[in-house]
Formats: sequence, C-alpha cells, structure tokens
Amino acid sequence: MTEQNKKEEQLKWWQLSLIGIGCTIGTGYFLGSSIGIKVTGASIIFSFLLAALGTYIVYRLLAKMTAKDPQKGSFCYYSGKAFGRWAGFSCGWNYWMSNILIMGSQLTALAILSKFWFPHVPLWLFASGYAVLSILVVLAGTKGFDRLENMMAIAKVAAIVMFIILAIAAIAGLIPGDAQKPSLPLAQDQLFRDGWKGFGSSLIYAFYAFGGIEVIGLMAMQLEKKEDAPKAGSVMLILLTAIYIASLVLAVSMTSIGSFNEKESPFVTALSGYDLSFFPHVFNAAIIIAGFSTLTAALFGVTTLLVTLGEGGDAPKFFAKTTKGKRKLALPSLGLATAGMLLSIIAALILPGKIYEYITTAAGIMLLYNWSFIILSSLKILKLAVAEKVIAVAGILMLAAAIAGTLLEKTGRSGFFLSLLFAAIIGVMCLVMKKKWKQNESGC
Repeated sequence: MTEQNKKEEQLKWWQLSLIGIGCTIGTGYFLGSSIGIKVTGASIIFSFLLAALGTYIVYRLLAKMTAKDPQKGSFCYYSGKAFGRWAGFSCGWNYWMSNILIMGSQLTALAILSKFWFPHVPLWLFASGYAVLSILVVLAGTKGFDRLENMMAIAKVAAIVMFIILAIAAIAGLIPGDAQKPSLPLAQDQLFRDGWKGFGSSLIYAFYAFGGIEVIGLMAMQLEKKEDAPKAGSVMLILLTAIYIASLVLAVSMTSIGSFNEKESPFVTALSGYDLSFFPHVFNAAIIIAGFSTLTAALFGVTTLLVTLGEGGDAPKFFAKTTKGKRKLALPSLGLATAGMLLSIIAALILPGKIYEYITTAAGIMLLYNWSFIILSSLKILKLAVAEKVIAVAGILMLAAAIAGTLLEKTGRSGFFLSLLFAAIIGVMCLVMKKKWKQNESGC
C-alpha cells in the first residue's frame, strides 16, 4: 500500500467523533431508556448525566494510553501490559462474550419493536429472522458495508432529531392532540419513583446506552494524529450527551411517568397523545434499521475478534482459519458467534417476558467489567497527577455503583448473576491456559 493510500485511510479527529456517535447510539438507548424511566422515573436524566461523566473518565484514560503507546489491541493490550497475560486474555474474552450478549440484546429489541406491527408473532421467530439476515450480510462480505454503516448512523441521529423537533412543536401547540399539558415531573413520586433503590437500578441502562467508546479506542489507531484521540472522544460525548438529555427531558415532560414500558420506545410513548399517526411507524422503522446495523456490525466485530484471539494464541488456532480467495471468510469464528445468537433465540423462546432486561443488564455489566480494566490499567501504566488519580478512582466508584445497583431489583439481579457466570467461564478458561503459558515462559 502506498503512502498516499495509507494517508487517505487515516481519520481526522472529527470523523472519529462521528463514527463514535454512530457506534454508540443503539437500541440500548431507544428501548433500554424506557426500562430506566420505568424503574426510576424522571431522574433517569440524572442517571444519564452520571453515566456520561463516568464514560468520559474511561475514554479519557483510554485515549491517553492510546496517544502514549498506540497498539492494535487497544484496551486488551494495555490490560496485559499492566497486569500480565491473564488480564489481556480475560479482557479479550470478556469483550467477546459481552458482544455476544449485546447481539442477543439487539436481536430481542428488534423482535420487540417488530411486534409493534405484528403483535401475535412470537418473539423468537422475529429474532431468528434478524439473525439469519445478519449472517447473510456477513457471508456476503459487502464491500460497501462501511458506507452502509455510516448511512445507518445518520438514521439513528435523524430519528432522535426528528423526535426533538416534533416534541418542541407539540409543546408549542403546533400539533393537535389530547395529551396532558407538558410539564417537568418534579414531584417526588415522578422524579424518584422508587427512591434511591430505583435510581441505583437505572444506572446500568444509562451506562449501556454509552456502550461503544471502547470501539473508538480501537479505531484511534487510524487517526492521522494519535494525540487527537482525547479531543475526538470529548466532542463525541458532548454531542451524544446533549441529544440524549434533550430527548429524555422532552419525553418525560410530555406524558405521565407510569405510561412508559419496556415494550415501546419512550419517544413513541411521549408523542402517543398527539395527532401524529405516521410517527410511531416511521420512528419504529428507523430504530429497527439502525438496530439491525448495530447487530450486524457486532457480528462482524466478534467474528474478527475471535480470529485475532486465535492468531495470538488466546483461542484455539482453529478459530483463526479463513477460507481461501479474495473474500476470506472466518467460518469457524462466525459459527461460534452464530451459536451465541442461537442461545439468545432459545432464551427468547423460554423467557419471552423479561428476556430483554436480563440480557441487556448482563451485557451492560460485562461492558463495565472491561471499562474497569481500562481504568485500573491506566493507574499502573500512566504517570497520572494526584488529581487525575482521584478522578480515576471516582470513575471506578461510578462503575461499581452501576454494577451494584443491579442487585437492587429482581430483573437486574438475574442479569448480574448471568454476568458472573460468564466471568467464571473466563476464569476457568484462564486456568486451562495457564499450563500453556508456562511452557511459553509466560505466567497467568
């Protein structure tokens, strides 16, 4: 590859910011925020502000490590550098498993949203259909997939902006309807529906909506100027937080808190009392298209990651195999990811009522496990000032609060124990690998 071609493939900081927004916005926000509102009320706004701050701390530290020592493996590499082979191994597999859960969460969300039009079709049937479609996209190896992803990112942002514009018009009286008079829900039973218990339970859904910053850490290697990584993340999080908070403030102000539920986007619920018959259909379709984009990108990601783990000796070499020819397909890796999706579909068949909350909670917790690795690695690798160390510790406490908050609510507890099961599996895998590492003069 020529120097000119390499330069053309490099990213400006603002391009990385836009990619970050596209990677982060997903059904976790469009649908998961409904669950957050349901458990805590209007204080979900504070949950998102706290999550934005925690996310900023994590990204800032990751960006600093990237600027100092750019590496292809990003946060997994830094974990290994800070604590040894076992940490890098655990980080890689935790990320793989968390993305399998995220795929399951996306599949379930897409199925729930599709039932808006076909309420009598079983959840698992929709999930199966979307899973097959995403696999076909990966097998096709479409060259224009990156371009398609950019288009879907625009669709995600456009859906939120459309809601904000329509909500402001409705509040201004420009849209007829019999909805209640918009007002900020400041009463205790509306602001904190279940006190601090509900607020603590809602944190995981807020943090989950910011999931994706670790991908930007990986892509920071493509920046023209690696030192621009912190700026790219800062701009991304400011824009993301602004549209998140603006849309949530409008949503909770336009209808009663009790009307929000986990089977419908809060933005559709907020405008349900106005004469906008087209909005639920258009908005639902936009979320489904965007969610499918996120699902397929995650499938690409876990397939590629397992190949990397296989090449590095952290997974059986079998998973590093690809087909011959121009379009190299990692069929063994794709097969394992498909098995993960199949488990999600079976879970949707067995537990159709609460499956989305279970999987989303577990995926969010495992995501925060990796974020904890990032902060702890930075404390060991970087030479941080005292104030920076205090901020890093504050970040750890925020992540711990979000994880602990899942124990306060029945559904959250199920997700918490599911995440512990995955962590235990990784621990056993690490012990199995210990002998091999010792043979290579590397301890676990």
